Amino acid sequence: MRRNPNTGARMTAPDKLSPQRIAPDNPVLRFLFGTSLVVQILVGLLVGIALAWWWPTAAKSVGLLGTVFVSALKAVAPVLVLVLVTAAIANHQKGKSTHIRPILGLYLAGTLIAALVAVSASFLFPSSLKLVESGVEMAPPSGIVEVLRTLLLKIVDNPVNALRDGNFVGILAWAVGLGIALRHAGDGTRAMVTDLAGAVTFIVRLVIRFAPLGILGLVAATLAESGFGALLDYLRLLAVLVGSMLFVALVANPLIVLAMTRRNPYPLVLTCLRDSGITAFFTRSSAANIPVNLDLCRRLELPEDTYSVSIPLGATINMAGAAITITVLALAAVHTLNIEVDLATALLLSVVAAVAACGASGVAGGSLLLVPLACGMFGISNDVAMQVVAIGFIIGVVQDSCETALNSSTDVLFTAAACRSVRAD
Repeated sequence: MRRNPNTGARMTAPDKLSPQRIAPDNPVLRFLFGTSLVVQILVGLLVGIALAWWWPTAAKSVGLLGTVFVSALKAVAPVLVLVLVTAAIANHQKGKSTHIRPILGLYLAGTLIAALVAVSASFLFPSSLKLVESGVEMAPPSGIVEVLRTLLLKIVDNPVNALRDGNFVGILAWAVGLGIALRHAGDGTRAMVTDLAGAVTFIVRLVIRFAPLGILGLVAATLAESGFGALLDYLRLLAVLVGSMLFVALVANPLIVLAMTRRNPYPLVLTCLRDSGITAFFTRSSAANIPVNLDLCRRLELPEDTYSVSIPLGATINMAGAAITITVLALAAVHTLNIEVDLATALLLSVVAAVAACGASGVAGGSLLLVPLACGMFGISNDVAMQVVAIGFIIGVVQDSCETALNSSTDVLFTAAACRSVRAD
């Protein structure tokens, strides 16, 4: 730390990455390094929309930027989770709380509440579907037992397979096991693991800096190729889906945070939606958004021992948006077929949707294959249920984006709420 030779006051060394040092006269670089990432993402969003509107051919080509960005996030996320969780547990000090238990409770409670909100919205605003011929050739799970069995097999998966396939349940299990084992290792070994986690984190932060270009490519390609014409027939269904998700994000979740922290929840809620939800909306993958959430937790100054475990865990089991999708689509099929549903069955559907959502894959469209599971509760045939899944893919441009934004931003929200509630006590 240097001191001012005239006043004797402490002077902080200038940032080597500041725009003044890199290119004092270059407006482009000054914008890149002197403007917040969220502003840059919004600029990329507007440029992508304009490009798709005026030059669709070029917009489709620019989509490569989005594909590369999402692929880069998916590539670094498994390695980051493995080394970060391992380092956090290996260097954890005995007697220091990680607050994982209350966060886990928030994840489960939030998912169940989201399912209840979806049931209420579906009864207040019933939707009917125009069932179509399904071209979806996928096998949905036959029941809750199969969903739980799949989760168990993911836990004991080979670590190489887990890293290759992006199986974050298996990665998390191996990271916890290695972290516990390395707690008995020498100081040099644990320091090396910590340095490795720092190196991977640096790579992740570098990838995140390219988010504006990635968002530009994703938006331009999506609007140029799909547009929103196919969504007009399903506006009512989309309104119920998106409305339920907005209610959970802006009403239910803030009430949960208020109960935990006893302070105004909206600054934290809006920060999570802005810094995590926007990116997740366009990547449409909770797994791909793990690096973004870890970076946000670091900027919120949350304990690394906590968020290094809770964020990848949340990307697997904290699926409020998925619970809403499963519930709303299943009840839309029920209303279309004029099937009577009593209160007890509706409540049971909420529980089933919440449990099934925890088994939803952390990739785009992961919740849709669980819709037939919920439809099976009402005796709806698998052929009809898969037609509902096909409709889900049609509206997925909006539905899956909103679902992922809710899921991923809530991971950070509940982690921060649990940590701050402990500080308040």
